[in-house]
Amino acid sequence: MKASDIRKGKVLMHDGKPCRVMDFQHRTPGNLRAFIQVRYRDLLSGNSFDTRLSSTDTVEEVRVDTREMQVLYREADGVIVMDISTYEQYTIDDETSGDEGKWLEPEMIFQAQWYDGRPIAIMLPSTLELEVTECNPPMRGATKQAGSKPATLSNGCVIQVPEFVEQGQRIKVNPREGEYLERVK
Repeated sequence: MKASDIRKGKVLMHDGKPCRVMDFQHRTPGNLRAFIQVRYRDLLSGNSFDTRLSSTDTVEEVRVDTREMQVLYREADGVIVMDISTYEQYTIDDETSGDEGKWLEPEMIFQAQWYDGRPIAIMLPSTLELEVTECNPPMRGATKQAGSKPATLSNGCVIQVPEFVEQGQRIKVNPREGEYLERVK
């Protein structure tokens, strides 16, 4: 594939190692040739690095398998999950789950990407329903546009919610962005 087709989240081969595109920018400085600045994360070592590609360069896309998994429980060295189709259990360490790992809770179903027989990344659902376990009391007459306050959710994550949200309410959250969407009716 051409370097100009690179997108965030794709897994590409760089120097013989599979790497995930964490971020990219297409730049055209003045009257110089256009280039693409790419931030990779090596999936084998976990190291992050930047590289610059010409927009006409070709890159090799890595084939990764996607499996549907269910969270069983959390341990000190990671999260124990089960493959829904084969019922095999695996441990996904904190390095593999990254920032998304804090959203994993028992019985949750998500997708995991696999390369060479081991999990390399997780993909959370677009919305989660969680209970607000701790937050300040609501303000009278508050609207969604009025302001926000921090709230601790049932999985331990802290996000900003509108002033009218109360402790004990269930809310919908976008875990990919870590933001409040709406109250569950």
